[in-house]
Amino acid sequence: AVMGSKKLKAIAARGHKRAPIANPDKFKEVLKAAMDKIKANGVTSQGLPKYGTMVLNHIIDEHGLYPTRNFQTGVFEGVDKVSGEKLAETYLVKNKACYGCPIGCGRVVKLPDGEEGEGPEYETSWAFSADCGIDDLIAVVKANNMCNRMGLDTISTGATIASAMELYEKGYLKKEEFEGEPELRFGNTEAILHYPEAIALRKGLGDKLAEGSYEFAKAHGHPELSMSVKKQDLPAYDPRGAQGHALEYATSNRGGCHVRGYMISPEILGTPEKIDPFVTEGKAQWVKTFQDLTAVIDSEGLCLFSSFALGAEDYAALLSAVTGVEYSVDEALKAGERIWNLERLWNLKAGLTKADDTLPERFLKTPMPEGAAKGQVVHLDVMLPEYYKLRGWDKDGVPTEERLEELGLK
Repeated sequence: AVMGSKKLKAIAARGHKRAPIANPDKFKEVLKAAMDKIKANGVTSQGLPKYGTMVLNHIIDEHGLYPTRNFQTGVFEGVDKVSGEKLAETYLVKNKACYGCPIGCGRVVKLPDGEEGEGPEYETSWAFSADCGIDDLIAVVKANNMCNRMGLDTISTGATIASAMELYEKGYLKKEEFEGEPELRFGNTEAILHYPEAIALRKGLGDKLAEGSYEFAKAHGHPELSMSVKKQDLPAYDPRGAQGHALEYATSNRGGCHVRGYMISPEILGTPEKIDPFVTEGKAQWVKTFQDLTAVIDSEGLCLFSSFALGAEDYAALLSAVTGVEYSVDEALKAGERIWNLERLWNLKAGLTKADDTLPERFLKTPMPEGAAKGQVVHLDVMLPEYYKLRGWDKDGVPTEERLEELGLK
C-alpha cells in the first residue's frame, strides 16, 4: 500500500551467482531419473512439444467436456479449425521453452499479414473460439496477442465475452448498451477482436465487461450465466464431463481453477492411471492428493506439466537433494497439505464460507445435452462432505482444531 501510494510499480533485482545445491551428486542422480521419465512419457515428449497445450482441443472435445457457447454444451463443431494440429500446419514458426524446460510446449506464431506473437495456449484458443462460438483461428491468434499486449488474462476475457453473448441472446443485455460496437452474439468474430482492447482501456461496454463475468451478469440480473466459481471464470473443461475435476473447481482455494489439482490428468488423459470420469466414488481422495501434491510442485518452482511424467516420489527426491533436508513422500505431501490449509484459513478470514464451495447451477441441474458426456450433471452433494471429512474439516468446511494441531498450524 505504501509503495502504491508513492506510484512505485515494481522493484527489479538481479543476481549472478548460482544457488547452491546441498547434495550435487544425489541431485544429478535424481535429475537423470526424472528426465528419463519425461522423455519416456508420450505427453511430455511428444504431444506437448509437437502441438503445445492445444494438443487438448480434440481430446477434450471427443470426451464431451469442451465448453461451447458459454458452457451450454460440451462439443464444438468447429474444433478442427482451431486445434493444435491446425496451428502447427499453418502459422507455427517454432517452439519456445521456459527457462531450463525440456518440454518446450510454447508456441511462436506468425500470421499471413506478418503479425507475430506467442501462443495461443489451449485455454486461450478455447475461450475465444468454442466458448464464443467462433472457428476463425486467425482471429483467435489476434485476440490472444491483444490480451498479451494489454496484460489481460485470456480465460477471463474470453469467458466474460461469452457470458455477455448468452445474456444478449437471451434478451437480458440490450443492444443499446453497446450501440456502435460489435454485436455480442455467438459466432461474431468482430467481438473478440474489439472487446479485449475495450476492456483494457475501459471504453464503451468494455468498462462494464472489465469487472468480469460475474459482476457483469449480476448487474444484468442473471449471475447464474457467469460460469465461475468464487467469481473466477472457469477454464476449458465442463465439469459435467469429469466429476473429480468438478470437485476440484468447487474446492479450489483461488476459485475456478484447473491448475491446483488437475483431475483431467487421471479422468481423461489416464495419468498416472485411468479412472472413470463419471463416477463419484473415490474422487474426494484423488482431489485431496492432487491438490496437496500441486502445492508441493508449485512451491518447488516447477512446472505442473512435469507431473504428467513424474510422481510424488520424484518431487520429494529432488527437494531432498537440493535442500539437504530429507523428505519422504508422506512428509512432502504433508507440507502440501499445510499449504492448502493455510490458504483455506486465509479464505475463511476473508469471509468465504461453505456456500462458496459450489458450482454454477447449470452444472448441478442441467444435464449435458450431447456428446460423450450426454446426460451428466455434477453430484457435488455426494463428494463435498467426503472431501471435508478427508481434509479433517467440519461439516462447514472449517479445519478442526485437531487437524491444525496435527499439521503444526494451531
